[in-house]
Amino acid sequence: MQRFLDKFSLYDLIVIAMMSALGIATKPIIVPLAQIITGPLFIPSGAVAGGFYMIWLVLGFGITGKRGTMTLIGLVQAILVMATGIVGSHGVMSLVTYTMPGILADLGLLLIGHRVCCFPCAFLAGLLCNIAGTIMVNFVYFRLPVVPLVLSLSAAALSGGLGGLVAFKILQQLWKFQRRDWKTSQDDTA
Repeated sequence: MQRFLDKFSLYDLIVIAMMSALGIATKPIIVPLAQIITGPLFIPSGAVAGGFYMIWLVLGFGITGKRGTMTLIGLVQAILVMATGIVGSHGVMSLVTYTMPGILADLGLLLIGHRVCCFPCAFLAGLLCNIAGTIMVNFVYFRLPVVPLVLSLSAAALSGGLGGLVAFKILQQLWKFQRRDWKTSQDDTA
């Protein structure tokens, strides 16, 4: 574990901590809004809302560019919800329900050799995060019958993918600022 953590700089760990906190902070706001849409369809609101709070996992990996970032963000989120007892805590099962989305997305991007570098891989990362989260919460709590589960997973895939695209658009803006700052610093030294 120590060798795994050694590849992350202090900056990377701060980004991971911030993305984890933002994911947990936005969840209580987004889930009730999603319940308005998902309630009549009898699917868990997290399937739709998850795409918006899984943004932080994809964004974190895009910023650090280091494999395992999404897993660490999920693990830190699990520890945060267990320690604080805020909305979304599944007790000790939070370690699984919060970490598994990061693990699956990290593995998915490893298999295709991408690092949230383009629209398709950002879409895939968000999709994998949200599907994994929906499956894990269904396994732990809901145990939906087949038809509602398929509907729930379909909503999770779309919502997660769209969340990944939003994360990528944010990353593009961050990269523009980074290039502009680099160019400005080069001009200052000349």
